[in-house]
Amino acid sequence: MDALGPLCVGIDPHPSLLASWGLSDDVKGLEAFSQTVGEALADRVAVMKPQSAFYERFGSRGIAVLESTIRQLRSAGTLVLLDVKRGDIGSTAAAYADAYLDPAAPLCADAITISPYLGFGALRPIVEKAQQNGLGAFVLALTSNPEGAAVQRAVGAGGKTVAQAVIDEISQVNEGAAPLGDVGVVIGATIGPTGHNLTNLNGPILAPGLGAQGGRAEDLRVVFGDALGDVLPSWSREVLSAGPDVAALRAAADRARDVCAAAIAVTA
Repeated sequence: MDALGPLCVGIDPHPSLLASWGLSDDVKGLEAFSQTVGEALADRVAVMKPQSAFYERFGSRGIAVLESTIRQLRSAGTLVLLDVKRGDIGSTAAAYADAYLDPAAPLCADAITISPYLGFGALRPIVEKAQQNGLGAFVLALTSNPEGAAVQRAVGAGGKTVAQAVIDEISQVNEGAAPLGDVGVVIGATIGPTGHNLTNLNGPILAPGLGAQGGRAEDLRVVFGDALGDVLPSWSREVLSAGPDVAALRAAADRARDVCAAAIAVTA
């Protein structure tokens, strides 16, 4: 982020986007889409976030494209945050850690998204694997989908919301790390003032929802306040819809990066 600016671009090759690029909704179209996005943005965007589901829907051939995309992006120096939202217990959590956070694994990324709703403690194998290998994990905390509030904002016996309890658990994992710990949170850019305390998080904050999902860069100041300097804003469709022209994709990403940097700089 220091070198390339505060921007994460999602790679979401859903059928309507493939169609708007003039591509077929099959593995061939998926491959062409991914290669073009990589060619356009791999060396100029700090973080790229492939959405695994859009590759998984094509089975093993789609996963092969995902593997190739991760390699392409990482070899160009861009960090890859694989959006898989995994979360399980015991040996299964450990297997997910091996799949995505072991440098020898074909799908190894720089970080993944994970879900804490089987209990944050169940994520220990994933968190420990990330720390062991100098990689990261972003834990769902306050997502922008309306269904999430029923769980995430539910208040437990101690008076904390579920989301605040998750944030506090992450704070303990990241305590003492510099400049930031390996475990971050996912907090939607469209949710408005959170009412949650991020003071001790000491980790990065992924903020999806900018652009086509309705979030604006200036909203970041409202949502994150004093934690703004640790925010990684994420744009997807508004940038990707500029394709398939490589120059247009680069220009769209540059615009997104610049407005995010300006919004963050206001309170820096």
